[in-house]
Amino acid sequence: MSRLAAGLWVQAYLMRLQLESVPAYVLSKGDDTAGAILIKLALLDGTAKVFQRIMSLDGSRPWDLLTEGAEPDVDALLARQRASDPDLWIIEVESRAGRHMLDEPGLE
Repeated sequence: MSRLAAGLWVQAYLMRLQLESVPAYVLSKGDDTAGAILIKLALLDGTAKVFQRIMSLDGSRPWDLLTEGAEPDVDALLARQRASDPDLWIIEVESRAGRHMLDEPGLE
C-alpha cells in the first residue's frame, strides 16, 4: 500500500483541525512528497508537546510523543531537528485542552 504524500496529508490535517475550530499553523514547510512531519501541540500555558510518526511492528504508523516540556525548550529542539532535516514539516496546533486529533480515524 502506498503512503499519502506529506504535503497532501498536511493539507488534510489542517482542514480537519479547521473544521473542529482548532487553530493550527505550518511553522516549517518540508518536502511535499516525502518529508517527515512533526506536530507541535502548544498548550498555551508555556508548555508544549511534539509528536512524531513511528513505524510499528505491524506496519501501522501511529503517532508517538517525541518530547514535552517548556515551550522554549521544545522550540529549540524543533530548530535543531529542522537544521538537520531541511525536508521536515513542522505543524503547530494550539489547544489548551490538548486536542491534536492525531488519534482520530483517518489520520494514521
